Amino acid sequence: MPESPVPHTMILRARRFEFAFPRPALLMGIVNVTPDSFYPGCRFATRDAAVAQALELAAEGADIIDIGGESSRPKAQPVSEAEEMRRVIPVLESLAGAVSVPLSIDTVKPAVAREALRAGASILNDIGANREADEMWLLAAESGAAYVAVHMQGSPATMQENPRYDDVVAEVGEFFENRLQRLRSCGVNAEQVVLDVGIGFGKRPGENLRLIAELGRFTKWGRPLLLGASRKSFMEAAVGAGVEDRLAPSLACACWGVQKGARIIRCHDVAGTRHAVRMTEALMEQQANAAYITFDR
Repeated sequence: MPESPVPHTMILRARRFEFAFPRPALLMGIVNVTPDSFYPGCRFATRDAAVAQALELAAEGADIIDIGGESSRPKAQPVSEAEEMRRVIPVLESLAGAVSVPLSIDTVKPAVAREALRAGASILNDIGANREADEMWLLAAESGAAYVAVHMQGSPATMQENPRYDDVVAEVGEFFENRLQRLRSCGVNAEQVVLDVGIGFGKRPGENLRLIAELGRFTKWGRPLLLGASRKSFMEAAVGAGVEDRLAPSLACACWGVQKGARIIRCHDVAGTRHAVRMTEALMEQQANAAYITFDR
């Protein structure tokens, strides 16, 4: 699977929202309405606290707000549909008329996703894209919501017990090829689809690093790549950074990812990520212009 250049033009549709690429990378700000997400700085137990955080992220420049009501950290146990809805639906309803950016629901449950869409969500962020049942995909087709297909080996409760790959890049690529076919067969338009290699979801530290290092190899499908590396535990193995000290390595991953073709960066720290990514894009533009001038002469 050779690395392919980023397509010159690409559309992402999420219900009433449309993003046309090339454009600056989109920043997806994280709001976890949970008591047990891995990063304490992003746990909001009440509707008011979660809404306030979402508004702050939007003010800092988030292009998308991602709302989750069930932790996906390693060994996390699932919560009931009713409990997940109790956490996220009031937040979505409060934000739907208060922000001008699309809202994303981070869930594996089709029933929660359906209620979230009714409450104002426009994006389905699905770490359960490895499922075989098609209900979530039919919901994306019916609603016109954007769909983020995340690669995961196993489930959050089991994914880090013994992940194994012969070639993680090739196997994630095969997964994307298969999921794109399944989504198409369910009536999901290609312009609705985002691909996410699933950093931390059933991968060892070296496999996470390799996927980020070779992210450009996943641009071949002409769909936006989402990179969600923010503050994840592989950074401790790589550079010895505890969860509270992972801003700098998170920014490094975001900037590298943008250079390699990521078009959406999922992050806890929107303001810092925005500055780092925009500087990276300015340097990339300068490099491209210099190459053009040199060639033109």
